[in-house]
Amino acid sequence: MLLISRLLSFRLWGLLPMLPMLAACIAPAVRPTQVLGQNGRYIVLLAGDGETTASLARDFLGDAQQAWRIADANGGPGIESGQYVVVPLGPDNPVGVFPNGYQTVPVLSYHRFGAGKGKLSVAKHQFEEQMDYLDRNGYRVIPLKAVLAFLRGEATIPQRSVVLTIDDGYRSVYEIAYPVLKRYGYPATIFIYSDYIGNGGLNWRQMQEMEGSGLISFQAHSKTHDNLTVRLASESDDQYMKRLAGEVRIPAEVLRKRMKAPVFSYAYPFGAVNQPVVEELKRTGYQSGVTVDRGGNAFFTYPYTLRRTMIYETDGIEEFKQALRTFESTDLR
Repeated sequence: MLLISRLLSFRLWGLLPMLPMLAACIAPAVRPTQVLGQNGRYIVLLAGDGETTASLARDFLGDAQQAWRIADANGGPGIESGQYVVVPLGPDNPVGVFPNGYQTVPVLSYHRFGAGKGKLSVAKHQFEEQMDYLDRNGYRVIPLKAVLAFLRGEATIPQRSVVLTIDDGYRSVYEIAYPVLKRYGYPATIFIYSDYIGNGGLNWRQMQEMEGSGLISFQAHSKTHDNLTVRLASESDDQYMKRLAGEVRIPAEVLRKRMKAPVFSYAYPFGAVNQPVVEELKRTGYQSGVTVDRGGNAFFTYPYTLRRTMIYETDGIEEFKQALRTFESTDLR
């Protein structure tokens, strides 16, 4: 009996190196991703086990941050094993037009931050709640520059794109809003009027730090924040045009001397704009101008009168949600 026991023990010991091979035969096989077809514009594949839009974007587009392209092309971010997936290789529907409507881009306009400072001031907890809402509900915060490429039909942008802008250049932008934006990795454009820099508003050190993060772009908001459409009673037409030229040209010159990013956009003080103001922007080389007219921006929006929706202290989350309209439904068949 002892001999038999030893023989059995020896035989089982000899089988140990084979156990991983036996387990592999028994365990279910991992399903790999299969490419079913490809042309110059798309790849069609059968998703394997464990795939996500980010992993597919990394493997087929070379950048996991492009996951939104795959999500938009396939009706959402969820990918299941065995699902047929379309991967766009380039700009796909860059003007955002569909049979049932067209894409619009909401541009939100903030001013100052902190509780109890007036209608144009948003409390820290309120701003955090709004940014968290964007994050949890699939919105993609994109830079203003990307909207201009969309208007020119040069680039596809995420279907639920939102742009954040902040006017004037209050110090509370640096103290309250900037840390929140960094936490979420959200880009924003700050329109600042040049006479306010270091004179009650943000200083150059703060501005350069924010720009250095790669998230913040500083653009022009005039020199003095005067209403550009109003000719003073004491001014002749020539004097008005000379003052207007300075209000448009000087802030760009000031920013270009101290900041690295290009100056390409202009926020009209009080949202007031007329044809002479637009023509002056064009002569100075600006690519766009922004108003405070509520609503989104479709591909056919005039780049010198971009709409923006102002966010107020009195806006709760329901009012904030109403400002996020990213699609205009209409029958285009």
